[in-house]
Parts: sequence; C-alpha cells; structure tokens
Amino acid sequence: MSLTDDQLRKLEITERCASVLSVLSIATILGTYRFSHHFRNPIHRLIFINTFYNVFDVTATFISVSGPKAGNSSALCQFQGFLLQMFPLADVLWTLAMALDVLLIVFYRHDAETLRKLEIKYIGIITTVVFIPALTFLFIHTPEKGHMYGSQKIWCSISPNWLIFRIIFYYGPIWVIIVITTVLYCVVGVKLFKNRDMFNAIANDSVSIHRQSHSFRQYILMPLMIFAAELAVWVAPTTNRIVSFIDPSYESYPLLMAVALTGSLRGFWNGVFFVAIGMKSRSRQKELDETILLA
Repeated sequence: MSLTDDQLRKLEITERCASVLSVLSIATILGTYRFSHHFRNPIHRLIFINTFYNVFDVTATFISVSGPKAGNSSALCQFQGFLLQMFPLADVLWTLAMALDVLLIVFYRHDAETLRKLEIKYIGIITTVVFIPALTFLFIHTPEKGHMYGSQKIWCSISPNWLIFRIIFYYGPIWVIIVITTVLYCVVGVKLFKNRDMFNAIANDSVSIHRQSHSFRQYILMPLMIFAAELAVWVAPTTNRIVSFIDPSYESYPLLMAVALTGSLRGFWNGVFFVAIGMKSRSRQKELDETILLA
C-alpha cells in the first residue's frame, strides 16, 4: 500500500520538528562545553566531538522527503544519501569509542590526559571507515538498478534496488558494533561486581565514597545511558528493513513514522544525556568539595 500525500506530509513535519530538537541539543552541547568545566570529562569530550558529526546527520534528516521528491538522480537526493550513509554509522562508532574509554578506565586506570590522546585516533579511524563507502556509493550506477542512493520514501539512502548493500554496509555493521559495545559493557559490569568488596572496604572513608560515586557517574553511567538510547534508536529502522526484505511491496505508515522520529532524534538524545549527567556531575562535585572541607 502506497503512502498518501497527507501521510508523507505528516512524515515530513515529524522529521523536521525532531531535527529542530536535535539542532537545539547540538547548540546546547557546544555552549555548555565551551562555558562550563563540569562538561569536560573524557566522555563529554567524545560527545562534543561527535556533535560535529551530528550536524551533518541532522542536515540530512532536515532535508526529509525533499530528497526523494527531487528524484533519485538529483544532487539533493545523492547528497542526502551520502550523509545518511556516513554519519548515522559514525554516531554508533562514537558510542563504541565511549565503551572503549570506559573499559580503559575500569581495567587500566587510564586518566583524562591519556584518554585525550586517543581522540585523534578515534577521529581518524571513524571518519575513514564511514567516509570511504559513503563516497564510493556516489559513483555506483547501473542501467538496471539506477543510482545506489535513491528514494526510501522518507529520505534518500541506499536504494531498495541495492538492498543487499544496505544490509552489508549499513545495518550489518551497526548491529555488529552494538553487539561489541554490549559485550564491552558486560565485561565492565563483571569487573565492577567483582571489585565491590574493594568499595566496601573503604566505606568508612566518606571522601573516598564520594569520589568513587562521582567517578562512576561521570565515566560509566553516562555512556551506558547513551548506549541504551542508541540501541532503542535502531530498533524501528532495523524492523522496517527486515519487513521490506521479506515483502518489498509492504509499507507501514506507523513504522515509517517511528523510523522518521527516532532517526531525526539522534542528536537530541546525545544532548539530553550530555546535560543531565553533566548537571549531576556538577552537583556531586559540589557535595564532594563540601565533604572535603568538613573532613
């Protein structure tokens, strides 16, 4: 069943309104990072760097259905397809980078300065991994299948005619990264559980307890929350892709609405967790300072 003009209009409004929320979150991240030192721990820094990738991601979602309307061979559709191939995948890779930082903190006691030195490597690896396929696909075109980037109703991405590439170079890597990230957090969780006796041993030292709690929230809780949101974001798009793989003619308006909404809110959730955990960090630091003064 094809979507009606009214349904397409509602999808367009949803995408663009959600994209505006992501833009506001991006601006909030940039502002708070610039003007408050409470938002500058290693995980905050990775979110800050990822924000520049989110700018291009939200640009693509804000284009919305204008890409498909312009036609598969149009520069707008091809540009949107390039952005949506490159930057959502980069967002997932930055979530993996956060998990790696957490692992290094818990297992190897890496400090902020050591983690900062890894950032340039993260940038180089992530950008290279997502850029090469996205750029290559711009030049792939056959008379039978047309351009690799084409209409997906709500935006332009890898065309249904090239579905196997969509699975191999998009959803496949995304879920492999999500599984790896899940494993890393499970390993960290086991490590923290085994070390619970160490935390109990210092229970009489109130300052140490505050420091441990503060560090846990700064370096572990925030990336874990971001990962949970990332996981939720990809449920609807993956479900839609599986359904279309089974029955290419099937179109679900509610499912496409969920895809449009969650896809356009990627930058928004980063901003929410960035600010929420940063504010808690600020509050905990104040409590810690007061505890030290009274000790």
